[in-house]
Amino acid sequence: MKILILSQWFQPEPFFKGLPFAQALQDRGHDVEVLTGFPNYPGGKLYPGYRLGLWQRETIDGIRVNRVALYPSHDRSGIRRMVNYLSFGLSSALIGPLLIKKPDIIYVYNLVTLGPAAGLLRLLYGCPVVYDIQDIWPDSVINSGMMHSFFLLKILERCCRFIYKQASHCVVLSPGFKKKLADMGIPPENVSVIYNWCDETALAGDKSAPSEKITGSFKIVFAGAMGTVQALDAVLEAAELLRHPYPDIQFVFVGGGVEVGCLKQKAGNLGLSNVSFLPQRPMTEIGKILDQADVLLVHLKDDPLFSITIPSKTQAYMAFGKPILMGVRGDAADLVRRANAGICCIPEDPRSIADAAIALYAAPLEKRNAMGRCAKAFYADNLSQQAGVESFERLFKAVAP
Repeated sequence: MKILILSQWFQPEPFFKGLPFAQALQDRGHDVEVLTGFPNYPGGKLYPGYRLGLWQRETIDGIRVNRVALYPSHDRSGIRRMVNYLSFGLSSALIGPLLIKKPDIIYVYNLVTLGPAAGLLRLLYGCPVVYDIQDIWPDSVINSGMMHSFFLLKILERCCRFIYKQASHCVVLSPGFKKKLADMGIPPENVSVIYNWCDETALAGDKSAPSEKITGSFKIVFAGAMGTVQALDAVLEAAELLRHPYPDIQFVFVGGGVEVGCLKQKAGNLGLSNVSFLPQRPMTEIGKILDQADVLLVHLKDDPLFSITIPSKTQAYMAFGKPILMGVRGDAADLVRRANAGICCIPEDPRSIADAAIALYAAPLEKRNAMGRCAKAFYADNLSQQAGVESFERLFKAVAP
């Protein structure tokens, strides 16, 4: 099949369903082309070697990539973030059809702002559209704080329902997402659950690269974006509860994000000697940091929306084979329980987070190692790239004429 990947993000941006997904499909004999934007995520600035223009063509590891103009931004401003999304949606609709070859199927990654482009391409080429929904709008927009107007949110909700209903098929990342779409009027038979995988090649990293040593006799590591939805203030409060009775338990935060400065300031104000911060690292270097962890932490706000999502670091942590402290309700916690891969706590509850940390700290080493082995085996069987790509290929063949 000729498969078009329509996504605002693609390599060199850190995008697990970008180049690895395209190459996996191409390795299975499919002809894959990409329509994307100029790389600027997550910093909001263009990557070195790129200059903003109306369009640009390149080939990355054998994959044809067409880039169209967008407004680069990824900061706290809801207006600038929306302009970022809308600008790519407009460019992909107006310029994209002039660049790509006729596809047999269009795979659209996530953003409802790509609905007009996907609809136009479908109209032009008569091919089905598979929508991969990673965030259910407008719920995720409300939680991100990008939009507060009730009137605009109602308009966005109607647009989302229309776009999801117009898709030939929708793919979601969890059973909870499927139920949510059913509540929005999307027929369940038009929705498939395909779990996300992690960037396995990047996670394996460069074995020859030097490793940064992290200190502490029992290290609980959080690696990834630190924004408002991660609600890491509660984790700092848990660290305060543990500081004196359990000084061996250390919390290590690795990454960037809009809340890093506030979190550092709070840790300093509380005098948390059991908390440290490391700057953002490329995915290829994260593995050596995770390897030093005793436990890996996942945490999100205690919000009904997040009870039906599975944070992407869940898959990465499972693939790495370490015990998980899961601070998310619902589907993500269910995965950890099904896999016997760690301990769950109540998100945004410092006492519950602290108690889970103590339980893992007190567990025998062999029990923690067994949790890690279970996590890795569950990932390979259910969440790996191979399992996911096979599911997508079956779906594409079923949907394509």
